Amino acid sequence: MLERFALLVAALALGACAHAPDGTEGAGASQYRTPVTPNTPPAAAAGTIYNPAGSFDLFMDLRARAVGDILTIMLVERTDASKESSTSTAKGSSVDTGLTTLAGRPITSGGLPLFNNELSSDTTFDGQADSSQSNRLDGSITVTVAERLPNGNLLVRGEKLITINQGEEFIRLEGVIRPVDIGPQNTVSSTKVADATITYSGRGNLAATNRPGWFARFFNSPWFPF
Repeated sequence: MLERFALLVAALALGACAHAPDGTEGAGASQYRTPVTPNTPPAAAAGTIYNPAGSFDLFMDLRARAVGDILTIMLVERTDASKESSTSTAKGSSVDTGLTTLAGRPITSGGLPLFNNELSSDTTFDGQADSSQSNRLDGSITVTVAERLPNGNLLVRGEKLITINQGEEFIRLEGVIRPVDIGPQNTVSSTKVADATITYSGRGNLAATNRPGWFARFFNSPWFPF
């Protein structure tokens, strides 16, 4: 009896360890994958000519419009920003009390005038600062319609993951588009995506080598007092 119970426990343990991965584990799991609900058309009624299960692709507008549809976002991001400022100030002041006289005669001591004061001060300041930044991102990414908003706009999101040798490069995009901005080729420019969140980054050995260590980041952080 004990041997049968031990075999049963061992079989259950092996079965629990041998489950197939669900695809959401690991560093390469998708964060923007949209669940797609299958659309099963109703059966055609007897005696009708129109069959909802038929295909009318020749006459249909193939642009994305429903949840689960896909479309391509053309990445044409370009930003250029520059700022320059300069300040120059100068201030000078002087005070001279003159030679003090009493009864028409200067007040002196040992031949030196008394109560004769002269004050002067000069202050100057020169400051200059300039900053410039330029970014560019070209490419394309195909995304999925995740939600259709009450006003008809489409919430889209998607990602593209590319594994090359010992590193991974990924692009993620999420935002809201208007159906009227979708072109005939089912494409939209990224400049027409509202509330856009675009992430282009990488991970792996190459990305880690291109990043300074935590000790160097500490000395470059605002927490370093000097």
